Amino acid sequence: MLRRAVLLDARVRDRSAARFSIRVVDLSMTGFRAETAFGVRPGTLIWITLPGLQGLEAEVAWHRGEYIGAAFRQPLHPAVFDHIVSLTR
Repeated sequence: MLRRAVLLDARVRDRSAARFSIRVVDLSMTGFRAETAFGVRPGTLIWITLPGLQGLEAEVAWHRGEYIGAAFRQPLHPAVFDHIVSLTR
């Protein structure tokens, strides 16, 4: 699966409507890895808002140290993926 290193500030909220900031450090069409100061348990459904896009639903797959990994519920369209990656250049 194609994965790209990025540095994107994003906002996340969970079902309790708690909002927090993350920094996405890599991205694929099916998910992302992000740095955050907030603990998020695996299995938690979140909505991530990336620059210029509406909220995308994802499920946290893992949490290690200051990083989380999450899988999008619906994979990104290739053109959307390319657009997001282009924002970091």
